[in-house]
Amino acid sequence: MIYDLGRLAEIARRVRYNTLYMITKAGSGHPGGSLSAVDIMVALYFNVMRYKIEDPLWEDRDRFILSKGHACPALYAIFYELGIISREELDTLRKPGSRLQGHPDIKKLPWAEFSSGSLGQGLSFAVGVALAGKIDKKDYYTFVLIGDGESQEGQIWEAAMSARKFKLNNLIGITDRNGLQIDGETESIMPIDPLADKWRAFGWNVLEIDGHNFSQIISAIERAKESKDLPTMIIAHTIKGKGVSFMENVVDFHGKAPSQKEWELASVELGGGSIG
Repeated sequence: MIYDLGRLAEIARRVRYNTLYMITKAGSGHPGGSLSAVDIMVALYFNVMRYKIEDPLWEDRDRFILSKGHACPALYAIFYELGIISREELDTLRKPGSRLQGHPDIKKLPWAEFSSGSLGQGLSFAVGVALAGKIDKKDYYTFVLIGDGESQEGQIWEAAMSARKFKLNNLIGITDRNGLQIDGETESIMPIDPLADKWRAFGWNVLEIDGHNFSQIISAIERAKESKDLPTMIIAHTIKGKGVSFMENVVDFHGKAPSQKEWELASVELGGGSIG
């Protein structure tokens, strides 16, 4: 499934709209880091990855692991675009019994690949999935999206060592480098720069891109696939709250749902509409 760049931008606009719709309706969620990651996930699902909607456990599928699981409203909005979930289901985010919990639940949604949420664990899981692919002589790729605040976790770097040891060139990591976490700027809370140099020191192929530029995202993934014996980390520089002017680079919207008035303003910026 490959779309032109204009089509990808339109899908991303709808995904942002529905992401914020769900969070507002629920009165709970993480808009900032969901919106910053939208373009990366749209590029993967609508241009890059191989999968079958009707068979979520197809063994030859590419895998996408959302390590920063609190950004799952954006993933759910993509699943809506793909016809996996219904419009009515968007209204059930974080409600008891819903398939759309505050973090992905693969028992309810196997398309999600991993029940993430405990930060720092997704890369370790991705290493295992990629290594299994090597052992089974499969040609699928494993993509994992991690947060920059999450990169302060020691387990990330243990996994990084393992990926290099096993020469997992079928593993492509993407860091959502929006510079903010729940308590403030990453470089004030626990500095991770120079981030690219750290990944190179751990033996990874490293690329840096604008995480909102579809051409750069897709090109970086194509270049990552050319790696012969190294895993790749794509550092995607993004804007927290991307697409909503009063949310962009505002740390308060890391984990705060918009008010009804804020939603009405945001919905206009994202193409109009209202919560029914």
